Amino acid sequence: MNTLKITILVENTAGKLGVLAEHGLSFLIETGGEKILFDTGQGFVLKHNLKRLFQGLENVKTVVLSHGHYDHTGGLSAALSMMNNPAIYSHPAAIQPKFGRNADGSARFIGMSELNKDALLHSNWIRTTQPIELSGGLRLTGTVPRIASFEDTGGPFYRDAACTYPDPIEDDQAAFIGTGHGTVVILGCAHAGVVNTLRYIQSLTDNRPIHTVIGGMHLHSASEERIHRTLTALRELNVRRMFPCHCTGFAAAARLASEFPGQVSACPVGTMISAGEDS
Repeated sequence: MNTLKITILVENTAGKLGVLAEHGLSFLIETGGEKILFDTGQGFVLKHNLKRLFQGLENVKTVVLSHGHYDHTGGLSAALSMMNNPAIYSHPAAIQPKFGRNADGSARFIGMSELNKDALLHSNWIRTTQPIELSGGLRLTGTVPRIASFEDTGGPFYRDAACTYPDPIEDDQAAFIGTGHGTVVILGCAHAGVVNTLRYIQSLTDNRPIHTVIGGMHLHSASEERIHRTLTALRELNVRRMFPCHCTGFAAAARLASEFPGQVSACPVGTMISAGEDS
């Protein structure tokens, strides 16, 4: 089985001297002798945090984009400038226009910038719609089936500025890898639903137990019913460790910590998470 180390490069909170936070997410995943960059944050703090954490991207051959929102793709161009023509894995819909509706009914653009879209289009871009295994043993879900009736994308998301065409965020995907204690799952925002994602991953792994879940769960605006049913599903799945961050939301993260005492930890910038035979 695989061993791995995950370093939090970008997150909404910072947990070490000299590193910076921003609303976004980026992880450096090390497994099987490979380094993989999972998401790139907004792009304002990635280079700074890499330097402060004594990390580099020159030996990274793979980039994964969990979906096309600005807070996960904004640092792509900057990251590529530090790398040597890596393979970039994302769903083809990641480059589609993406908007969020404000409380007053107006819209804001939340998709990939033209700079980063151009960088992606002129790179070694591998479109992922189906499950695929990368170097080092990391696997991607591709499109996650939407089965759980209580889950949705987590917000008023649209494909147009007039907010007339809802965006199902079909580009949402997660990464996962088997270890000696079970599967480790790495989420971007889980717009497909954290329960949908975990159940799908189990179906792809012969129902191996899910040991660790790391990343955004997009529960910050979830209803009480959704929170309750999510907690119930996580108990049924018997998840042993959780590192909720980014878009999970403070209230939801606190609820997880209360319901799963000793199993939930924060993961601000600078956190290093290890998993494997000895985890």
